[in-house]
Amino acid sequence: MLWKAWFLHTIFLNYKLIYMNWFLSLFVGSGLAHSVFILALVIALGILFGRTKFFGISLGITWILFIGIIFSHFNLVIDKPILKFAKEFGLILFVYSIGLQVGPGFFASLRKGGLNLNILAVGIVALDVIITVVTHLITGESLSTMVGVMSGAITNTPGLGAAQQAFADVNGIDDPTIAMGYAVAYPLGVVGVIVSFIALKSIFRVDVDKVKSDLIKEDNSNHDTPQRVPIEISNEAVSGKSIAEIDQLISRPYVISRLLHPDGTVEVPSSETILKKGDIVKAIVSSSNENALVTFLGKIKQMDDKLWMKVDNGHVARKLLVTQSNINGKSLGSLNIRAQYGINITRVNRSGIDLVANPRLQLQMGDRVTVVGSLKAIDKVAKLLGNSLTRLNKPNLFPIFIGIALGVLLGSIPISFPDIPQPVKLGLAGGPLIIALLIAHFGPKYKMTTYTTLSANKMLQEIGISLFLAGVGLGAGQGFIEAIINGGYWWVLYGFIITVIPLMIIAFIAKYVFKMDYFTITGMISGAQTNPAALAFIDTYGVPRSAVSYTTVYPLTMFLRILAAQLMILMM
Repeated sequence: MLWKAWFLHTIFLNYKLIYMNWFLSLFVGSGLAHSVFILALVIALGILFGRTKFFGISLGITWILFIGIIFSHFNLVIDKPILKFAKEFGLILFVYSIGLQVGPGFFASLRKGGLNLNILAVGIVALDVIITVVTHLITGESLSTMVGVMSGAITNTPGLGAAQQAFADVNGIDDPTIAMGYAVAYPLGVVGVIVSFIALKSIFRVDVDKVKSDLIKEDNSNHDTPQRVPIEISNEAVSGKSIAEIDQLISRPYVISRLLHPDGTVEVPSSETILKKGDIVKAIVSSSNENALVTFLGKIKQMDDKLWMKVDNGHVARKLLVTQSNINGKSLGSLNIRAQYGINITRVNRSGIDLVANPRLQLQMGDRVTVVGSLKAIDKVAKLLGNSLTRLNKPNLFPIFIGIALGVLLGSIPISFPDIPQPVKLGLAGGPLIIALLIAHFGPKYKMTTYTTLSANKMLQEIGISLFLAGVGLGAGQGFIEAIINGGYWWVLYGFIITVIPLMIIAFIAKYVFKMDYFTITGMISGAQTNPAALAFIDTYGVPRSAVSYTTVYPLTMFLRILAAQLMILMM
């Protein structure tokens, strides 16, 4: 019996040792399983802590960065190649999904104030460089170290890489203080911007709900919201002419959805329909063109929408989804829907914005079109457009991965300048962002389906920024405490000054000189600081204006950050 007990005890100890070693290897080992386990644990704990508030303030997923630093400090790290891949690929996913989201409105934003935003962003870049050089001259701190501190303070990893490469090319060796200065300054670079945003919200006395409401009204005004206007035909010059002939006389976009004759009959008019004096038309026209159309046709006829419903004689209005890929990029005029099916498309809703359905408007996947006609005709148009929510919800991965590939290609192209030994590159963030903007804007015109659901796009953003923050934290923690104890606490102070002072100065200029709203200012600052974590924080308010201003200034400032870091190294 004793030998059996000894045997069972030995087996138990062996299994205990095996499982203990297996469990510990997940924390302190190496390899793919260990790396995935640590990354997932850091992100999960960061999200968990991000739900808590301290003194009424929550830093959200920025906690992932701090959890990563803690793990790294206790040597719970992952293999460097995997760490670098997770960080860079996360950043690519984040900026690319933002580019897809705001791409359709990006070029319009350039026309509506993009120049002012970029001027302010360049001001932040210039102030950062000036403060960095002045700090170097006053304190005697190595300029190469200060470039690292500046890169961390503005959370600009491509600038860090450019500075390290430039130093190695000039001196033939690496300067480890560049990366150390970056690591020490980075956490407060993130926190400093977020704390500044919270302070600005209080200083500017921002009522978030009111600002959101005002921005919605402003956006609707900028997009010239369509109006439903009942007009009685009283112009003798119009009476007896077809709608097609009237279109030639008034070169303004409008749609006549229904026509009520004096005898009480109603019809969905076609381009050949003759308008006569006394007819009442229900016109869909933008607010800016309403007065001109009413003056040309006759006068407004006060008429309740319920009356139209009573006299519609089987005509109904339905909203249909564009989900057929072959419709993507085609203009309404080329589809000739009114002539073929006897119905009218009165409005097109795109990303929450109503557009007048003029013949030149190009349809895109995900558009919601309002059609008026008989049920039988609407069923036929529904088949033409697709109208399949299931098909729309199916993820379209081609534009994402082909765009990322093209973005990495663009970001890797070396751009040489006179007297600069190291070529400048847009990097793994700048290249994909620019390609995403171009694909989102021009893709439908070339029959490329770029639509992704809001939830899918948001998921890409969250996964991307989580991987990026976890990678930065895990890479910065080792030596972090030692560097601070051995004089690096001054780097923390220098970095905090570089982070906060320029953005506060420019924020006040943007507010009181350029009269910009809080969300436009914070988005611009996030882009000028190339700080995706700051954008993620301000994005929790649910106002897309911040992302638009972020992407408006990001490409130029990314390029300037990389160029400035290299030039400062060459100044040594």
